[in-house]
Amino acid sequence: MYRQGDVLLVPVAQADLPPGAADGPEEPRDARGRMVLALGEVTGHAHAVVGPGRLVREPGGPFAPMLLSLPDGGRVVHEEHAPIPLPKGWYRVVRQREYTPGSVRVVAD
Repeated sequence: MYRQGDVLLVPVAQADLPPGAADGPEEPRDARGRMVLALGEVTGHAHAVVGPGRLVREPGGPFAPMLLSLPDGGRVVHEEHAPIPLPKGWYRVVRQREYTPGSVRVVAD
Protein backbone atom coordinates (compact mmCIF):
# COMPACT_ATOMS: atom_id res chain seq x y z
CA MET A 1 0.00 0.00 0.00
CA TYR A 2 1.05 3.55 -0.64
CA ARG A 3 -0.20 6.67 1.10
CA GLN A 4 0.28 10.34 0.37
CA GLY A 5 -1.65 12.73 2.59
CA ASP A 6 -5.34 11.82 2.45
CA VAL A 7 -4.94 9.42 -0.52
CA LEU A 8 -4.38 5.66 -0.13
CA LEU A 9 -3.33 3.50 -3.10
CA VAL A 10 -3.89 -0.24 -2.74
CA PRO A 11 -2.42 -2.61 -5.36
CA VAL A 12 -5.11 -4.74 -7.03
CA ALA A 13 -4.57 -7.79 -9.22
CA GLN A 14 -6.30 -7.34 -12.58
CA ALA A 15 -8.24 -10.57 -11.93
CA ASP A 16 -9.69 -8.97 -8.76
CA LEU A 17 -11.04 -5.83 -10.47
CA PRO A 18 -14.83 -5.42 -10.35
CA PRO A 19 -16.46 -6.72 -13.56
CA GLY A 20 -16.25 -4.11 -16.31
CA ALA A 21 -14.32 -1.62 -14.17
CA ALA A 22 -11.22 -1.69 -16.35
CA ASP A 23 -13.38 -0.70 -19.32
CA GLY A 24 -15.15 2.18 -17.57
CA PRO A 25 -14.93 5.78 -18.74
CA GLU A 26 -11.71 7.56 -17.88
CA GLU A 27 -11.67 10.47 -15.48
CA PRO A 28 -10.57 13.63 -17.34
CA ARG A 29 -7.01 14.85 -16.92
CA ASP A 30 -6.42 18.37 -15.68
CA ALA A 31 -5.08 21.24 -17.81
CA ARG A 32 -1.52 20.09 -17.06
CA GLY A 33 -2.23 16.55 -18.34
CA ARG A 34 -2.20 14.95 -14.87
CA MET A 35 -4.51 12.26 -13.53
CA VAL A 36 -5.80 13.98 -10.38
CA LEU A 37 -6.45 11.60 -7.48
CA ALA A 38 -7.54 14.33 -5.04
CA LEU A 39 -7.72 18.11 -5.25
CA GLY A 40 -7.22 20.31 -2.20
CA GLU A 41 -10.26 22.44 -1.43
CA VAL A 42 -8.27 25.25 0.18
CA THR A 43 -4.86 25.31 -1.51
CA GLY A 44 -5.75 23.95 -4.95
CA HIS A 45 -2.81 21.56 -4.66
CA ALA A 46 -3.39 18.11 -6.11
CA HIS A 47 -2.35 14.52 -5.47
CA ALA A 48 -1.74 13.53 -9.08
CA VAL A 49 -0.05 11.01 -11.35
CA VAL A 50 1.87 12.17 -14.40
CA GLY A 51 2.47 10.04 -17.49
CA PRO A 52 0.81 7.10 -19.21
CA GLY A 53 -2.09 5.38 -17.52
CA ARG A 54 -5.82 5.38 -16.97
CA LEU A 55 -7.94 6.59 -14.07
CA VAL A 56 -11.50 5.21 -13.88
CA ARG A 57 -14.14 5.54 -11.16
CA GLU A 58 -15.79 2.43 -9.77
CA PRO A 59 -19.60 2.40 -9.85
CA GLY A 60 -21.17 4.12 -6.84
CA GLY A 61 -21.13 7.87 -7.34
CA PRO A 62 -18.64 10.71 -6.96
CA PHE A 63 -17.11 9.40 -3.72
CA ALA A 64 -16.63 5.83 -4.98
CA PRO A 65 -13.03 4.64 -5.14
CA MET A 66 -11.15 5.14 -8.37
CA LEU A 67 -8.97 2.59 -10.16
CA LEU A 68 -5.58 3.60 -11.53
CA SER A 69 -3.81 1.62 -14.24
CA LEU A 70 -0.09 2.25 -14.70
CA PRO A 71 1.27 0.12 -17.56
CA ASP A 72 4.83 1.40 -17.06
CA GLY A 73 4.72 2.44 -13.40
CA GLY A 74 4.50 6.05 -12.34
CA ARG A 75 4.84 8.63 -9.59
CA VAL A 76 2.32 10.27 -7.31
CA VAL A 77 3.20 13.95 -6.90
CA HIS A 78 1.95 16.75 -4.67
CA GLU A 79 3.25 20.24 -3.99
CA GLU A 80 3.68 19.59 -0.24
CA HIS A 81 4.72 15.90 -0.18
CA ALA A 82 7.65 13.89 -1.49
CA PRO A 83 6.89 12.00 -4.72
CA ILE A 84 6.02 8.31 -4.37
CA PRO A 85 7.19 5.90 -7.08
CA LEU A 86 4.67 3.20 -8.03
CA PRO A 87 5.43 -0.06 -9.82
CA LYS A 88 3.37 -0.93 -12.89
CA GLY A 89 -0.05 -2.41 -12.23
CA TRP A 90 -3.56 -1.56 -11.03
CA TYR A 91 -4.36 0.40 -7.86
CA ARG A 92 -7.55 1.23 -5.98
CA VAL A 93 -7.46 4.92 -5.02
CA VAL A 94 -9.25 5.55 -1.73
CA ARG A 95 -9.82 8.98 -0.18
CA GLN A 96 -9.53 9.08 3.59
CA ARG A 97 -12.77 10.01 5.31
CA GLU A 98 -13.40 11.50 8.71
CA TYR A 99 -16.40 11.34 10.98
CA THR A 100 -17.88 14.42 12.54
CA PRO A 101 -21.07 14.16 14.58
CA GLY A 102 -23.92 13.87 12.13
CA SER A 103 -21.87 13.30 8.98
CA VAL A 104 -19.00 11.59 7.24
CA ARG A 105 -16.91 13.66 4.87
CA VAL A 106 -13.92 13.21 2.62
CA VAL A 107 -10.73 14.67 4.12
CA ALA A 108 -9.20 17.58 2.20
CA ASP A 109 -5.59 18.77 2.34
